[in-house]
Amino acid sequence: MRIAILGFAGQGQSSFEYWNTPDNEITICDRDSNLILPEGADGQLGENYLKNMDRFDLLVRTPSLHPREIVAANPESPEILDKVTSNTNEFFRVCPTKNIIGVTGTKGKGTTSTLIAKMLESDDKTVHLGGNIGTPPLELLKNNIQPNHWVVLELANFQLIDLKYSPHIAVCLMVVSEHMDWHEDFEEYVAAKQQLFINQTETDIAIYFAQNENSESIASASEGELIPYYENPGAFVKDKTMVIDSQNICEVSEVALLGKHNWQNICAAVTAVWQVTQNMKAIRSVIKSFKGMEHRLEFVREIDGVSYYDDSFGTTPETAIVAIEAFDQPKIVILGGSDKGSKYTELAKAVSNNNVKKVLLIGQMAAAIKSELDKVGFADYIDGGSSMKEMIDIARKNASKDDVVLLSTGCASFDMFKNYKDRGEQFKKSVQAL
Repeated sequence: MRIAILGFAGQGQSSFEYWNTPDNEITICDRDSNLILPEGADGQLGENYLKNMDRFDLLVRTPSLHPREIVAANPESPEILDKVTSNTNEFFRVCPTKNIIGVTGTKGKGTTSTLIAKMLESDDKTVHLGGNIGTPPLELLKNNIQPNHWVVLELANFQLIDLKYSPHIAVCLMVVSEHMDWHEDFEEYVAAKQQLFINQTETDIAIYFAQNENSESIASASEGELIPYYENPGAFVKDKTMVIDSQNICEVSEVALLGKHNWQNICAAVTAVWQVTQNMKAIRSVIKSFKGMEHRLEFVREIDGVSYYDDSFGTTPETAIVAIEAFDQPKIVILGGSDKGSKYTELAKAVSNNNVKKVLLIGQMAAAIKSELDKVGFADYIDGGSSMKEMIDIARKNASKDDVVLLSTGCASFDMFKNYKDRGEQFKKSVQAL
């Protein structure tokens, strides 16, 4: 079989390893003209890397490549999409177990997926966690997955847009506008999320966030049982107590994760796990011990009574709002970065209303955020500098005892950093160096 791997970074390497067998002829197609090809592969590199795809039997799309780019490069072959698959599609096709839980939404996917996996593990289940969270789905096959094992997949719109399968349990968290630089419009973004649910049958389960119309609409594409969370019959919070099925899970004061938004993530995870096991001890132990993932409201260090938090993963105004609202203390907040097509009106309001002492404006979107801050009458903003060291030095000079310095930019990172991980690592390194 003649197979083209479209995009070699990330999942492309995993796809090559999987399909690289004696029966297949592999061509790596990548925009990088200087890419070093793996042994045994031909190459089609440079700006025309997507041309003449009709000569292949199978096209394996990397998540960052939108399917419309493939069609646009091959206008004489509109049927080319019939040949397109992905790392995720192939995993669903061949996975030895049907015990798959898929999690999507705008933010909180990684935290919720990890919570689900840890809760199932605490119930003595064998669990494989991957997807957008770090391990490509096909890589999980190396773990010798058995029919009685469980797989938890974090799935973003990039993986979902052409997904042809649905998991047994699908979870949709809050959905707001994001990645408008990749999608044609919000409707396409929602349609991508719906792919997680659209192939479910009557025996499957669709879980959604009850307080978000987009989430409910997405889950409604399922033919399975619809279960809301953050209200009965899913897990919800009542009088500062987490509850499911008329049973108290724990007090919210016992939750190890920081921020009220994580109450939602926990309730989503509990609702999903409850469909598998009602082992309250296992569920409760994870809630009380799991402190979160890297770059997600991650406590870095306290210096001179000032606490520094890395929330670099938060790349939308909505996630920055959540982070700001997680702290009652006076805050020095670092905002700005590269453009994702977001609006900053609500972020400005949150800054004005949540004890923000100073805003450090950085990057490409600094002027746009400044304009919105001006509109709400918030004037305590300054230039945050052009390097992370400058940002931290400026933040420290403006912070006092009992303040919080918060990196939660509300923007992507690509104007100043390699990615959000690089931004977060530089933040932590600079703080540790103080």
